[in-house]
Amino acid sequence: MKALFRRSQALQKLGRLDQAVSDLQRCVSLEPKNKAFQEALRALGSSMHEKVSGEAAWGLGAAVAPLCMWWTEESGKGGATLSALSQMKTMSCTDSKVAQMFQILLDPEEKDADKKQKAAQNLIVLAREEAGAEKIFQSDGVRLLTQLLDTVKADLMLAALRTLVGLCSGHRSRTMAILAELGAPRLSAVLGVEHEQVSLAACNLLHVMFDSLKEGLQKDFRGKEDAVVLDSSKDLKLLIKHLLELLALEGASAHGRDNALNLLIKVVPRKSPKETNNSLSLWVIDQGLKKILEVGSTVCGTPGSLPVTENSRMSASVLLSKLYDDLKCDAERENFHHLCEDYVRSWFEGHELAGKLRAIQTVSCLLQGPSDAGNRVLELEGIMDSVLSLCASVCEAHQLVAVEALIHAADKAKRASFITANGVSLLKEIYKHSERDSIRIRALVGLCKLGSAGGTDFSMKQFAEGSTMKLAKQCRKWLCNEMIDAGTRRWAVEGLAYLTFDADVKEEFVEDKAAMQAMFHLAKSEDRSVLYAVASTLVNCTNSYDHEEPDPQMLELAKYAKQHIPEQHPKDKPDFVKRRVRKLLTAGVVSALACMVKSENPALTNSCRELISRVFLALVEEAEDRGGVVAQGGGKVRVQALLCCWPAPHSRLWGGLGLCRGGSCLARTALAPSYRRLEEAEAAVTWLQDWLLCLCMQALIPLSLEGTEVGQTKAAQALAKITITSNPEMAFPGERIYEVVRPLVSLLHLQRTGLENFEGLMALTNLAGISERLRQKILKEKAVPMIEGYMFEEHELIRLAATECMCNMAMSKEVQELFLAEDSDRLKLMVLYSGEEDEKLRRAASGTLAMLTALHPAICKRIPQVTVHWLEILQALLLSPSTELQHRGAVVVMNMMAAEREVAEQLMASEMLEILSVLAKDKDKPRVAQAAKESLAQAVAYGLIKPNPGQE
Repeated sequence: MKALFRRSQALQKLGRLDQAVSDLQRCVSLEPKNKAFQEALRALGSSMHEKVSGEAAWGLGAAVAPLCMWWTEESGKGGATLSALSQMKTMSCTDSKVAQMFQILLDPEEKDADKKQKAAQNLIVLAREEAGAEKIFQSDGVRLLTQLLDTVKADLMLAALRTLVGLCSGHRSRTMAILAELGAPRLSAVLGVEHEQVSLAACNLLHVMFDSLKEGLQKDFRGKEDAVVLDSSKDLKLLIKHLLELLALEGASAHGRDNALNLLIKVVPRKSPKETNNSLSLWVIDQGLKKILEVGSTVCGTPGSLPVTENSRMSASVLLSKLYDDLKCDAERENFHHLCEDYVRSWFEGHELAGKLRAIQTVSCLLQGPSDAGNRVLELEGIMDSVLSLCASVCEAHQLVAVEALIHAADKAKRASFITANGVSLLKEIYKHSERDSIRIRALVGLCKLGSAGGTDFSMKQFAEGSTMKLAKQCRKWLCNEMIDAGTRRWAVEGLAYLTFDADVKEEFVEDKAAMQAMFHLAKSEDRSVLYAVASTLVNCTNSYDHEEPDPQMLELAKYAKQHIPEQHPKDKPDFVKRRVRKLLTAGVVSALACMVKSENPALTNSCRELISRVFLALVEEAEDRGGVVAQGGGKVRVQALLCCWPAPHSRLWGGLGLCRGGSCLARTALAPSYRRLEEAEAAVTWLQDWLLCLCMQALIPLSLEGTEVGQTKAAQALAKITITSNPEMAFPGERIYEVVRPLVSLLHLQRTGLENFEGLMALTNLAGISERLRQKILKEKAVPMIEGYMFEEHELIRLAATECMCNMAMSKEVQELFLAEDSDRLKLMVLYSGEEDEKLRRAASGTLAMLTALHPAICKRIPQVTVHWLEILQALLLSPSTELQHRGAVVVMNMMAAEREVAEQLMASEMLEILSVLAKDKDKPRVAQAAKESLAQAVAYGLIKPNPGQE
């Protein structure tokens, strides 16, 4: 809140009044009674109102109008008349300023660059507001923006494209009109220009247009509405058609082609398998599959090849993979296979050597994407023989294509065995005698892949003893050689991704700090095709792949049947894995992971996201390492205190009841560092925390919301572990703490494991104890019914975690009302849990009762009605040897005594009077004694007992 207010003041000084207004309005909405916020908003409204009256608002009328309305209404002096006048002046000002801005931008004689830049910026700001966007649209703005695009000047084209984004955002009819005015060919041509920023802005505009057009297709219009709603499917296909044509257009720029592929990846496949309509994917396969394969089959440096970047073939592979995964039946997949086979045959047959190279490059592209289609094509007659023969070519380009295809072809164990028997000697020959590092390193990766065919099985060795270590050493050597270009060094990481199945290789790799730093540097580079290899290497080093312990009986049976039994490497035991994780953390692995997740490149596939999520979960597996992950957060931290002194959650008393606000009772058991060490650690890293924590969470939160189901679950579990053993307000600064709720709630679903349920409940307990707004967020995510369900769980730890979570959630009025609902056993369950043998469960349940009775007196009247054992349970709490339980029981009795005379009579008619009298005299327990005295004083006030003149 304070940060928002400070930012609004800074924005006001910078002259960015529309953004300052937005921040102030948000502050007022969050704290309506804060006079400082109200005065600041009134002052800002007054100054902007004066600017509007003097026609000096410079295109901010749309943002000023609502503020003027608010300001005049709050003033209470002629509000309605003044507001209407303000709106009229604002609209008039906006009309004139729109025309004036276009005049400045289109005037060829205007030489003032600052003036043009200001006009362009104001036009973009105006288009972001709905009223301003509509005014530009109605003022013949689209035609004028088209003129800006036709100037072919980068700055004017950028201004036009960014303004069009504001006009099209969330408005289907306006998008269709703009598309009709501009035309799909013009937009496609702008996307393919050489200027990278202009191409990227055009890509953003097309993405917004796609979203607006697809929004209409997803809505179900019926009756009269169906008659007036325009069909946008034709426009959608028209845009996609021109994007597909751009892929095979020789005059298009390389980054324009990449942007077109990225757009197709985002807009064509279904977002979820639950959507039944995959007609768009089928249409793209029929109309454009061969155009996509044109990009994937491009051999750089050959005559007539398309301009491509180092990421183009990977993007084509990802698009092909997504299209293939979007198919629903065997007939659709068979059609996909036939189209791919026909394309490869068209190049392989009758085009001599150049055609064979294109065909083999296509096979590599398919093997990296839809591998089923790639394997089918690889089995065509002559393909594999051509690959092996071209590996021995004297031409570097031919060898590159062939060796890469051989590497990708070795994915299947059956084919790997064939290549091991027929291609290993060839790869060794290339590796030893080739003069080109680019060829040698690819041959080395091929050997690495074949050498790791046994996976993690220690008993299966493909090569002689020590060969794998020699290959790994050479990979690390090339990886650290900065004289080699990044595209070639990437293959060294590919080799390590295979070799690190061997635990000996893992141990040597984490000891080589230079190699780790070189790999992390590559992960942050512009070549995003290395992401999957880096993630795979880290998964292997942290042993975060799925591994099930074999059934002992099945092992005995396999031994009896003389079947092969996989063996674990001795250095893959937990102690070795922990040491490797610590060394990765010290080397700054979180920094690399954060940069990898921030990439929006197609190379960051859902599978890659899942691997990164697995690594994050492995990094936070040990409680003492979580502080290092949180504090490092993507920065190059070298402070050892971060790794050993980071705090577990510190308990905070709530309402005098001793309830944990920053962490659950279970989480408190993990407290290891002393407060002295905690203060020292906090003092050492205060200046780093905000920036570093933010980076770390920027990596984990997106992973928990997007990707495969397994990947989302792993990321959510990592967030839960951090939330449990760190102060959430420090781990998730600012608004980011509210984004954590949804991933944590996802851990409560029934298909999750018991451990995931438990950690999700503990993390939500910590969040629920922080603020009412967080509790409302948890309520909005519909977590309360799931929390209630786990309160009946047989597993005692899950039941305890759910009860603790409900204890903190009970501070919300909506949850309190649930305990008063008719035919509900919620209150009865809490009363009965307060009498259980498990002390922690009793503490959580009685704490909930203490809170409920204090905040909602009507609950006090309901307690005697829910169970006949209520009095016995309260007496047991007061007589407990635990001071905490006594205090909770005393507070419940105190609240019930104050609620109603009838309830007080029932309490005083029992042994409660004697118990309270004894507790009131206990000087060793002041909080319990104070609550007992107040209960007795209330009984005196009701006239149920008489005061003792000789005592207090």
